[in-house]
Amino acid sequence: MIEPVSKNNFSEILPLIRAYQQFYDVASISDEKNAAFFSQFGESNPAGCQFIYRESGDAIGFATVYFSFASTITEKVAVLNDLYTIPGHRGKGVGRRLIEHCRGYAADHGAARLQWVTAPDNTPAQKLYESMNTKRSTWYFYTCNV
Repeated sequence: MIEPVSKNNFSEILPLIRAYQQFYDVASISDEKNAAFFSQFGESNPAGCQFIYRESGDAIGFATVYFSFASTITEKVAVLNDLYTIPGHRGKGVGRRLIEHCRGYAADHGAARLQWVTAPDNTPAQKLYESMNTKRSTWYFYTCNV
């Protein structure tokens, strides 16, 4: 079952966010910063929403969608910024269902596409993405601190 993250279930997603950050070797994880940052997203926020995936009542995965714009297509886009499933539940369709849910959410909110990036060594995720109706970009992703 997929549901939006709200005040009622927010505390359940924080351990998943921490695990996601650990998976990507984030150097400095702060539960306080995570709570402050992620509490801003919800169904009524035009910036984006988080979704929690439950199985037998337990939170086992989540996804975060932010909205942005793409000048090359002059349209609103949805960025699937986070996608995580706890290790014991990977490979069972959780990620696929979260992506499809986020795709619907993006369409319902006027986005032209759903886009995301993953680490080059995250081959299990790439296998999932390539099994879906997706197209791998040839663009390189750069960042700089400000």
